[in-house]
Formats: sequence, C-alpha cells, structure tokens
Amino acid sequence: MFNEKSYGLKMDKAIDVFSKELASLRTGRANAAMLDLVKVDVYGQQMPINQIGSITTPEPRMINIQVWDANNVPLLDAAIKKSDLGLNPQIDGQLIRLPVPELNEERRNELKKIIKSIGEKCKVSIRNIRREANEDLKKLLKSKEIGEDDEKSKEKLIQTITDEHIKSVDEKVSSKEKEIMTI
Repeated sequence: MFNEKSYGLKMDKAIDVFSKELASLRTGRANAAMLDLVKVDVYGQQMPINQIGSITTPEPRMINIQVWDANNVPLLDAAIKKSDLGLNPQIDGQLIRLPVPELNEERRNELKKIIKSIGEKCKVSIRNIRREANEDLKKLLKSKEIGEDDEKSKEKLIQTITDEHIKSVDEKVSSKEKEIMTI
C-alpha cells in the first residue's frame, strides 16, 4: 500500500540536512557549528573536529580548539585551511585559535551564492523524492492495486507536500541571506 507520510518524512530529513549545512555557514559571529562539516583525515578515516578535540568560543569573534593528540594538530590545521570557511588557524601547541574575521561585502555575496546553491541541492533532493513517490504510484496502478482516481489524488497530495517543503527551504534561504547581509 502507498504511504505518503513516509515520503513527507524523507523530505523532512532532506530539510534537516539542509538546516545543518546552513548552520555551518559562518556569519559575523564565532559559532562552533561552523566546524561541523569540516572532516579531518586521522587514524585512517574522516572524523569531525569535535571527536579530535574540544571546541570553545571564548569571545564573539574567536573559536578555540583544544586538540587531544598533538599529532593531529597539523592535520586539523590543513583540514580547516582546505574548507571553504575562510578561516586562518593560529597554532599554539595543542591549542588552535580561529579568529573569525568581519564579513566584507565580497564575502557576504559569496556566502549568498553558497546558500542559494545549498538550497537548490535540497530542492532537487525533495523533487527526487516526489519523483520516486510518483513512480511508486504508477507501479501500483500498473499492478491494479489502486485505481486511476486514487493515483491522481495521491499525486496531488504528494505535490502539495512537495510544495510545502520547497516553500520551507525558500524561507530558510531568505532568512539566512538576511542574517548574512545584516551588518
């Protein structure tokens, strides 16, 4: 039997991933979530920074990472420089300081483009879930498990769910853009 709620839940998960990616984009303030997407190649695998050291934000424009294993400091330094966060690590023994610079106009516009592209990726995944749901409906119709009227009404329902999720993505994109453009 066809369950449109499961497709709605898949779309919710896509939006959750999108929200995490948005939180990792830096605005003018230091935020430990900015480092969530940065993975460091240690011990033969990709690990998030919070599993390699403790992250603190002692000041509004500073992030400190206390690395637990001194051998991981250069690896962490390289991973942060390689990320598109635009941060320049300062190493002091096992402590890495990340000063968060003011956002200039150029960087703000760059971030707007990044936000739009992340939003577009999320919309594409939502549309792919819609397509998957419609294909499942067609299979059910072919095997005569549902009638044409049922198929049409379920397709409309899936489209409504899709529209709601895409609208939610658009709202998140515009609010994050406003946040970034606010000086």
